[in-house]
Amino acid sequence: MKTIIVIPTYNEAENLPKIVSALFALPDAAVDLLIVDDNSPDGTGAIADKLCIETAGRVQVLHRAGKMGLGSAYIQGFKRAIELGADAIGQMDADFSHPVEKIPEMIHTLSGCDVVLGSRYVAGGKLDENWPFWRKGLSAFGNFYSRTILGLHILDVTGGFRIWKRETLQGMPLERIRSNGYVFQVEMAYVATLLGYRFQEIPIYFADRRWGQSKMSFRIQIEAALRVWQLPGMYHDLKKNVALT
Repeated sequence: MKTIIVIPTYNEAENLPKIVSALFALPDAAVDLLIVDDNSPDGTGAIADKLCIETAGRVQVLHRAGKMGLGSAYIQGFKRAIELGADAIGQMDADFSHPVEKIPEMIHTLSGCDVVLGSRYVAGGKLDENWPFWRKGLSAFGNFYSRTILGLHILDVTGGFRIWKRETLQGMPLERIRSNGYVFQVEMAYVATLLGYRFQEIPIYFADRRWGQSKMSFRIQIEAALRVWQLPGMYHDLKKNVALT
């Protein structure tokens, strides 16, 4: 199974070489990478180009003109990964908040479902133990808020550590996805649920980033709070894929 992991980057010069090394060192999973860089001023894009040469093309790079947002980076990355012939398409952050060592298990689990989620809220999952209480509470509330309003049974709808089957992404109206902050994860999960795709959650430990700065902002939080209420109206016409029933 050809697996391509899509990693959006903006000012991840410290993290990128390290995450690439960690992914290529996995003992039981041969993965290729697609870096989607938003013209990072710290030179992340140039580092990605160098890694492409050093890895004989196992690292591919998609350069964008500027900081255009997480959601659009993933959509472009997904489409490019499909063009490159991926059977499975993963998504993760470059900052080591997602446990690289879980990828082989996620790829194996994908054989029995349509999308695998690395979950902080399923039994065995955990948030960084060094996070303050208020930060853990904010994360849990955002997840609960989205699940409750949209009626989702997935326990971690805001998490960004996922692996999709090629056919799942091809069956989704990616051109209609509009969210750009972390609510993009919610929108994708909601659309996939409406279409009847099968999810499997596996527990992960979500660590705080080791290097660099967080991209979370007040604007991103406001987008999330409002967009969740808009989603049912945006996708009222979607019907469950009869081929999945």
